[in-house]
Amino acid sequence: MATKAATRADIFAWVGKDRKGKVLKGELSATNIGQVRANLRGQGIQPISVKKKKIKKGGTITPKDIAIFSRQLATMMSSGVPLVQSFEIIGRGHENPAMQDLILRVKANVEAGSTLGEALGKHPLQFDALYVNLVTAGEHAGILEDMLHKIAIYQEKMESLKSKVRKALIYPTAILIVALIVSMILLLFVVPQFEELFSNFGADLPALTKMVINLSVWVQENWFLLLVILVGIPVAFIQAKKRSRKFGEMLDRYSLRLPIIGQILEKSAIARFARTLSTMFAAGTPLVEAMVSVAGATGNIVFYNATLKMKDEVATGTQLQVAMRNSELFPNMVVQMVAIGEEAGSLDQMLGKVADFYEEEVDNLVEGLSALIEPIIIAFLGIVVGGLVIAMYLPIFKMGQVI
Repeated sequence: MATKAATRADIFAWVGKDRKGKVLKGELSATNIGQVRANLRGQGIQPISVKKKKIKKGGTITPKDIAIFSRQLATMMSSGVPLVQSFEIIGRGHENPAMQDLILRVKANVEAGSTLGEALGKHPLQFDALYVNLVTAGEHAGILEDMLHKIAIYQEKMESLKSKVRKALIYPTAILIVALIVSMILLLFVVPQFEELFSNFGADLPALTKMVINLSVWVQENWFLLLVILVGIPVAFIQAKKRSRKFGEMLDRYSLRLPIIGQILEKSAIARFARTLSTMFAAGTPLVEAMVSVAGATGNIVFYNATLKMKDEVATGTQLQVAMRNSELFPNMVVQMVAIGEEAGSLDQMLGKVADFYEEEVDNLVEGLSALIEPIIIAFLGIVVGGLVIAMYLPIFKMGQVI
């Protein structure tokens, strides 16, 4: 822990005079004020004041923020704006204080002499190993501008894919939660009013009405226990997935077997595999080395383990197409396209086409799921909420017939 604290760089705002007496201002990344002063003197600047910049509070950095930043930086670079100035423009114009601080920290590190890859590598939570490796490869090959465009496209595609998968999973869940809330409101507040009214009827109530009233009484008496169960189960589920690797692996395996949802998750994993490997291979990353990052990008433990196993096979001289076929996870079409890419020396292009195809497949499946699930959800809401309402009005209808 001590080593990390010692090497942590902060941003310092400085004011100084050059040899001609001209007042200059700027920012530098350093571990302490003394380092900033020494750096300035080495540049022929006499420091007047050096102050550590306070980190602005508020805001969190999301993968979408990083994707937008990548696109902005790629656009700035292709327009001929110098790297440091690009960071200055993007950072100062960002509305998210946390993202603004991150960008300006990276800028200060670059100004202090770090390469862009080194500067980004100091923020592993925001810029993962894949991102840093691609940027470093672009710098070494002298194609940083082109590589930034590839990274921007890659991140935009990945975020779009994640958004579609989230939509497929969240939409039905949200509707079910709304149905549950409406049902609880009816059982806790509406049904008791009818129960009090029916108590003066002096006649037997319909079986459905009795059942709903008994359910309402149970919910009123045990609402706290019900709340603990409804909140506790999802929380326990999420914690178990985070803390238990075996539980997470079991969940990932069984989720792939679910109807429609399983297809979406499977095709999404294949698209991520192909998109990530295509981007890294195009950047000149050796295949075996790239497979480690590809495994982490698949988003599913089944594909993660299979990719690492394929990496070991490729490292011993096995062709990628053979390793993929041995995994029994990839459709024949994918394996055949990879085989063509290996034979023609255009593996990155073929993988890109595979990614495009499966991203479109995910999109179609999500739209199909939405079209399929909407009438089912409407019917479910009609049965649950409508059933409660009908149960309450049955005795009134019965009385009307008697009268």
